Amino acid sequence: MPASTRHHRALAVFVHCLGILAAVPALPAAAPEAAAAPRPAVVTPPPTVPPPAAGTPRPAAPPTAAPPPTTGPMAVGPAVPVAARATSAEPTPPSAPPAVPTPTRAVVPAPPPPVTVAVAPENSPAPRYRIHVRNVGNSPVDTTVRQELPSGSSATAISAGGRSSRSNGSTSEVTWRLRLPAHSSTTLGTSLTATAPGQPLTAPACAFTSDGSRPYDCATATWQAAAAAPAAEVTEAPPWRRYPVLLAGLGILLLISAVVAWVWRRRRRGPRVTAAALADGAADGGRGTIYPRPATPSPSRRRRTPPVWLLVGSAVVVLAGVIGTAGWTATRQVSSIDTQKQPTSGAWRGTGVSGPMGVPLRESAFEFTVYRMTCGAAGSAATAPGASAPPPGARSCQATVGVRNLTGAQQPWHGQLQRAYLPGNRWVSTDEPATRAANLGRDVFANPVAAGSRVVLPLVFTVDGRDPPQQLELRSGVFSAGVRVQMP
Repeated sequence: MPASTRHHRALAVFVHCLGILAAVPALPAAAPEAAAAPRPAVVTPPPTVPPPAAGTPRPAAPPTAAPPPTTGPMAVGPAVPVAARATSAEPTPPSAPPAVPTPTRAVVPAPPPPVTVAVAPENSPAPRYRIHVRNVGNSPVDTTVRQELPSGSSATAISAGGRSSRSNGSTSEVTWRLRLPAHSSTTLGTSLTATAPGQPLTAPACAFTSDGSRPYDCATATWQAAAAAPAAEVTEAPPWRRYPVLLAGLGILLLISAVVAWVWRRRRRGPRVTAAALADGAADGGRGTIYPRPATPSPSRRRRTPPVWLLVGSAVVVLAGVIGTAGWTATRQVSSIDTQKQPTSGAWRGTGVSGPMGVPLRESAFEFTVYRMTCGAAGSAATAPGASAPPPGARSCQATVGVRNLTGAQQPWHGQLQRAYLPGNRWVSTDEPATRAANLGRDVFANPVAAGSRVVLPLVFTVDGRDPPQQLELRSGVFSAGVRVQMP
């Protein structure tokens, strides 16, 4: 065989091998179940039967049946039937996607209440309010409307159906019991006595369930006297009537006067020296000389400086002006310090705010409004399911609080951060089991408050003693300065 032919055949074999190797990855792979399935066991051949003797009829061969597959470690079998069985089985479900972080579920705002309340003050010399109650549901609703009255005021006129309740000899609230048809509204009205001429009065109102335990909605309004003269405001005196400014102006005037006098004296001395020189030339009879006179050494003169009395006086005036201005500024800053304000610097976030009941107070994330506070008799504190028994003589105080999230994100809040302060600077946190029972078993602190939403809910505090809470402290977070609401 020629050498060229051998070379061509060897090259052809090499190319064919490369093609086979390149085609192997493209072959369909066996199903994962077929690869994982055990191979059938080796079929043991039946024992050899000796042939029958001559003349003996040959027995009929039994029908051949496929041996049952067995799962053994030494099972060996053809690959084609196994692949066929694997491909004929049910399709394999797709594999699970890679693990991804579970997205945070957005908090769904609470559904709107079936009854809404709006309070508006009237432009009148005496405090008067209009309360608009509306049923936005599709069915009639029985509701109880209560309006809290400011401390020291009493109701002089109440719209039909309302009645006032008294506490310690003074009117504390006005109550109406209404039945509102579906998609209907009604307007209630009250007139109050002013506690002081021209003093603004805040009177919140809430709509409760028929038994008066759970609030539907609340609103508040502040009445301003229509004909009351504006309160006298302390205005600062004009600059020309302030002592530090007068002292500083006097010092500057004296300094300018001294400088002008010194300059005037120097200018006045110059003409005198010129006149003396002219008088010396006139002594020669006015005859000139061809050659100049021999130069005579002039006595050296010391450079004139401002007099000592001028320097000392100017320094004294400037020092007096600086001391007077510093003392006046420090006095104003010290007088503007509010010694009754709670400290809010350091780790606190935001500025602490204090106010009366019924006034919206804003902190770092929430706007709190306390509409009502009621306390039961001694021993009225009930044991909530799953809670420990209250101490003997304890009573429950329930506050109706409105919470509005002013931020663009959901905000959590915690029951242990909401406190009621008692006499002696003692405080108690929210009784969470009792609060859950007052909210029909719903844990109001379990879910954060949705962005831009507002909720009205009762908070229960279990206190001891006869004195009610004097102050409520409400806050959204641990480092929030919070708000303080003064109880009447």
